[in-house]
Amino acid sequence: MQIRRQFFRKTLMLGAGLLLAAGAIAAPNTPKAGVEYKVLGKPQPTEAGKKIEVIEFFGYFCPHCNALDPMLEAWLKKQGDKIVFKRVHVGFHGLTNQQKLYATLDIMGKLGTHHVKAFNAYHVERNRLQSEADVMKFVAASGLDQQKFKEVFNSFGVTGKIGRYNQLLNDYQIDSVPTIAIDGRFVTSPVQAVSTIGRVTEDEQNRAVLVVMDQLVNMVAKEKGLK
Repeated sequence: MQIRRQFFRKTLMLGAGLLLAAGAIAAPNTPKAGVEYKVLGKPQPTEAGKKIEVIEFFGYFCPHCNALDPMLEAWLKKQGDKIVFKRVHVGFHGLTNQQKLYATLDIMGKLGTHHVKAFNAYHVERNRLQSEADVMKFVAASGLDQQKFKEVFNSFGVTGKIGRYNQLLNDYQIDSVPTIAIDGRFVTSPVQAVSTIGRVTEDEQNRAVLVVMDQLVNMVAKEKGLK
C-alpha cells in the first residue's frame, strides 16, 4: 500500500504541470478579489525581501492538504527563484504534537525526506500523531535518530516556532486548511478557487487553486519588476 501510494504521489508530481497546461477546468482566467481569493484588510509583513512570499497553512491530519501536496510540490518547482515558500502547520483540534512534529523536522533539516512520510503515517498507516508516543512511533519507523529528535521536539526552538505558527494563524485569520497566502496580502484555497462553479472534483479544485496562485504570483512579480 505504501509503495503504491508513493508511486501515485510521484506520478502526480510529474503530471501536475501537464494537467495545468491542458487547462484548468474549474479555474477562471482572471480570478477576482472577493471571489476566487480575498485581500487581507491588513497586509502582513513578509520575510522574502524582493522575492514573493508564499505560505501554505496546512495540517498532517487534513486529507485535502494530503491530496494537494504533490501538485503543490510540482507547482513550486516551476516558480524558480522568484518566490520564498514556507509551510505553517495549524494547531486545530488541539493537535499541538503534529505542529511540534513539523517544527522538529524543519529544525533538523528533515522535511525533504520526512514531510511526505508524516502524511503517509497519518493517512495510510493510521498513526494519528496525536500524542508524543504516537509521534515517537513514527520517528522509530521512519529511521530518524530518536534521541536527537526527542531533544529537539522538547526544545525552546520548537516552542518558539509553535508560537510563531499560532501568531501567523491569527494574523492571517486562518480558519480552514489548506489555505495559501501570497505576498502577505492575498489568501486563497482550493474551495475558494472554484466558488463560482458548480460541483467539481477535488482534483479540479486543486488544479484551480494553482491557477489562481499563478495569477497572483504573476501580478505581484509584475509589481516588483521580477521576470
